[in-house]
Amino acid sequence: QVQLVESGGGSVQAGGSMTLSCVSSGFIYSSACVGWYRQAPGKEREKVAAIVIRGVSTYYVDSAKGRFTISQDSAKGTVTLQMNSLKPEDTGMYFCGAFADYSANAGCGGKNNGWGQGTQVTVSS
Repeated sequence: QVQLVESGGGSVQAGGSMTLSCVSSGFIYSSACVGWYRQAPGKEREKVAAIVIRGVSTYYVDSAKGRFTISQDSAKGTVTLQMNSLKPEDTGMYFCGAFADYSANAGCGGKNNGWGQGTQVTVSS
C-alpha cells in the first residue's frame, strides 16, 4: 500500500483558485497512476483528474477541463491539482488515490493501492 496525504483545501469564493497537494510515501512506483477525486455530501466519489506516474499523460473530467491542471514532482513524490475559476459545484472532499492502471479515456483504473484521508474544498457563491 502507498501512503498518501492531501493538503491545501479550504474555503474560497466562486471564481477563486486553490492548489491541492498529494504527497506519497512508500513504493508509489508499483502504481501507474495517481488521481484526484471529489466527493460531495450525499454523493458518490467521482473522478476529477489523473496523471501517469513519471509520465506526461493526463486525464480530466469534462467539468475540470480548462480550469484544473494536474502535475507532479517525481523527485518529491508530489502530485498537485491547481484549480482555477472555482464554482460552488466544485465543493466537496478531495481525495488522491494511487491505482495500478491508466487509460486515456478514463484516467486511473484497476487495483487501488491507497487513498489519502481527504481535504475539504468549499466554494461559496
